[in-house]
Formats: sequence, C-alpha cells, structure tokens
Amino acid sequence: RAVAMSVSHSSRLNKLVREQYMKLPQDGLVQVTYVWIDGSGEGVRCKSRTLDKEPKSIEDVPEWNFDGSSTAQAEGSNSDMFLVPVRMFRDPFCLDPNKLVLCEVLKYNRKPAETNLRHTCKKVMDLVKDSHPWFGMEQEYTLLGINGHPYGWPDNGFPGPQGPYYCGVGADKVYGRDIVESHYKACLYAGVKICGTNAEVMPSQWEFQVGPCEGIEMGDHLWMARFILHRVCEDFGVVATLDPKPMTGNWNGAGCHTNYSTEEMRREGGLKHIEAAIEKLSKRHDYHICVYDPRGGRDNSRRLTGHHETSNIFEFSAGVANRGASIRIPRQVGQDGYGYFEDRRPAANCDPYAVTEAIMRTTVLNETGVETKDYADH
Repeated sequence: RAVAMSVSHSSRLNKLVREQYMKLPQDGLVQVTYVWIDGSGEGVRCKSRTLDKEPKSIEDVPEWNFDGSSTAQAEGSNSDMFLVPVRMFRDPFCLDPNKLVLCEVLKYNRKPAETNLRHTCKKVMDLVKDSHPWFGMEQEYTLLGINGHPYGWPDNGFPGPQGPYYCGVGADKVYGRDIVESHYKACLYAGVKICGTNAEVMPSQWEFQVGPCEGIEMGDHLWMARFILHRVCEDFGVVATLDPKPMTGNWNGAGCHTNYSTEEMRREGGLKHIEAAIEKLSKRHDYHICVYDPRGGRDNSRRLTGHHETSNIFEFSAGVANRGASIRIPRQVGQDGYGYFEDRRPAANCDPYAVTEAIMRTTVLNETGVETKDYADH
C-alpha cells in the first residue's frame, strides 16, 4: 500500500480505456507535439496541434507561439513568444505518423529567449564544424515517488549502504526498471541516439547515454531524451529528478559526464591533441564550472565534493581511468594513443548546449578567461 501511495493519481487511470481511443484512425491528419525549454532552463513544456499531412522534414513544421508569461519567459503584457522548430522525432506515445518537434524559443522581437542556449551553441558549432566534434553524454537521474522520496526506498528510513546497486539485478537491488526499459524503447522508436543504460550507484538512480552526436545534434538529442523520460515517468506516476545531489549524506550525486573528441583526437597519435585540449581546460576551470549547471556552479557545489567518485569543485585534475578527476582519459585511450576523453564535471541538470559550446570555445576556438567572445552570425 505504501508503494501505491507514492505514485500519482493519473497513473492509476485505466490504460486499457485509453488504448481503445489511441487505435482510432486519423484519416491522414497528424498530431505534432512542440517541445521547448522553459524559463527555469531545466524544465520542458509541450503542446500539440494538428497538421493536415505528415511533415517529411523540419521545414514542413510551421512556427507556432505560446504564452511566455506562464513559463517564466515573458511579462503578461507582452507574452507571446515564438516556437521555431529545429529537430523532428517520431512520437513514441501517439505513434506514427505523429511527431515530436524540438523548438527554439524566440522573444517578441525575434531575439533568443534567455534560456535559449541553443542559439549561440549553434553559432559556435558552425564555426568549428571542420574539426568534427563528437559528443556522448551520460545522463544520470533519480526516480522519486510523488511524495518526493526516492522511489522504492523505505518510507521512514534508508536502504542498505551503496555497493550492490550499481548495474544491479534483483528486486532488493533495483527499483523502477520498467520505467528505464520503457524510456529506452521510446527513445529508439523516436530516433533519439540513445546508446545504453544502467542502474547507478545509489538505489533508484539510473543513467542513460546519448551519442555519439556531432555538434548541435548532441543538445537536441539529449533534450528530447529528457522530455521522453519525463513523459514516460508521468505514465508510471513517478518523477525523474535531475538534481545533482538529491539525497544528502553518504549517497552518490548525479552528473552528466560528457565524452568528447575532435577528428584529430580520433586519429593515430591523437593523444597529444587530447592532452593539449586538457591543458587548455585546466586554465579555464572557473568558467566551465559556471556553465556546467543552471545556477553558476551552486548546484554542482553540493555534488563536486571530492567524494563519491567526484573531483573537488575548486581544483582541476586529470588522469587515466581516474573517476575522482575532473577529466578522465579512458584506459583504452591511453593504451591506443588516440580516442576521446571524459569531462566529469557537468551536473545532471546542466544544459547540454551550454556544456558542448563551452568545450568548443576553450579547446578549438582557444578562448581564455571567464569572458566569452561574441561571434557574428556565420
């Protein structure tokens, strides 16, 4: 009964009744769900409209608008904001031919909204496209009951200490696998470049990986994977939090480790390029910490303590196979002499556009200090 009480009321609605309606034909009409990032920089919103035929490309999806005063993005007296479609996916909830469409948000004057970090990221990615940057991001998250307590944890206490849960199997070690597997399948159906998943060190904590993605594609695919996660959790009546440290005490936090390489790093002898990039990152640690969570490093300060497989937020470090370092070079990469490296500093609630843009500014565009350069439209 206690477990039943921790799921939402809407999740207990009869899904067989819903299924009856979902099977009805659409007579050539298509539902398109527009998805965007709200004024928090962390939350996603969505709304749907009908198109009279299936869009074959993003250019076939019209711009739309919404009330920005209800998403902390505009004043009530001037609240209309533009939704500009940027990437289209198949809809795993309403199925083909219906679509999910990720959008950029523009203000009334067609300037990007404050939390539209894709706009400058795209500009930077266009500038560095000849280096062919590949990214893979590892999104950790924690499942909570509707009461805010980690899903499956005892109501008035804690599970046993960390140890048996990471990549665990068994009802006493793993909570919520149904949600994880549903999310995985939904992402594959949608066309999101999800490449894996596993149970994490803290019970009720999970991770999925997206990539490899080139340039702006990384942020687009991770944001849509997050939207799908929240939407799947809604069906199951639980909550997925991206809080970097959802439980205080002797429990692992949640990050979004970012794997990165350029074409020259992936070639024979690429290790010297990896080491050169890490050297540049070492001189710009404060700037990166500021953009690696939505609150200028305050969220990450709860997680990057130097304990629980993290580096210390105040110090930059790098090492081969070292999960307590800011930057980890995988052992295989050290042996092969080429490949990629992992930036372990981004928080679970980071904006992937901000993270990937910052890495490119520092390692390819050779920016230094805490100020960023404003590049003209490419």
